[in-house]
Amino acid sequence: MSPRSAVAPLALAIGMLLISMVSYQCGASLAKHLFPQVGAQGATAYRLGLSALILLLWRRPWRRSGTRRDWSALWGYGLSMGAMNLVFYMSLRTIPLGIAVALEFTGPLALALFGSRRLLDFAWIALVVAGLALLLPLRGQVQTLDPVGVVYALAAGVGWALYIVLGKKAGAAHGADAVTLGTSIGALLAIPFGVAHAGSALLSPALLPYALGVAVLSSALPYSLEMVALTRLPARTFSTLLSLEPAVAAVAGVALLGERLSLLQWLAIGAIIVAAAGTALSVQRPTLTEPLAN
Repeated sequence: MSPRSAVAPLALAIGMLLISMVSYQCGASLAKHLFPQVGAQGATAYRLGLSALILLLWRRPWRRSGTRRDWSALWGYGLSMGAMNLVFYMSLRTIPLGIAVALEFTGPLALALFGSRRLLDFAWIALVVAGLALLLPLRGQVQTLDPVGVVYALAAGVGWALYIVLGKKAGAAHGADAVTLGTSIGALLAIPFGVAHAGSALLSPALLPYALGVAVLSSALPYSLEMVALTRLPARTFSTLLSLEPAVAAVAGVALLGERLSLLQWLAIGAIIVAAAGTALSVQRPTLTEPLAN
């Protein structure tokens, strides 16, 4: 295989991951506008329920059957997706989007740290940690953060790490159908919470366009693109590349929600982007001990 043909699949996977992050945060900003009408639980039900319906109609996974598949990984992937989305939206009720994503990112960051083998990997992770330390309001303002919202965001980080590990296994076993089936399983978890909280408000025709926007931008599109990246990148590399997520969220919060950032927080965004770029460059030379998935 020539160097150019080896780099092309990596570049495609990285590009899809970047697009998915932008789409995800735009959808999260839109979802926050639904909170006054249906709450975080209702927004989660909209997001996963409608995106599952869209994916089921598009992919029609029932046409493909197989008995030699890892269904436990698929169920774990779907349940972790549903729980991650629910607790993340619960955190957005009381803390800013950029800070919530920064806290949530502790899950993928821990996964990247545990899987590191080279000194250069730790250098990128150290830069990410420095960026997160600047991004979070740790100097005299932390008491203004709602502790319950912080706990929800950290719980979302645990779900995110499980989503990465189990998503890679589910993608290997079920291919592109893993996103459709996993989203449907996540919807089974989220919808009862949404119905219990919002009730008949979920059926309001006026909210349907916003709900569809959240479903497409936050789940159907990004999860489909992420599954492509998950099956083509090592889990450690995927996790570290996600260091861009807090930066994207912070920018989305400024542009779409009117949230303000300090100079130090903008410097943090720069540090995180540099770390993500360094990781992207390093995966162009995969090692024999950690081959890329085909």
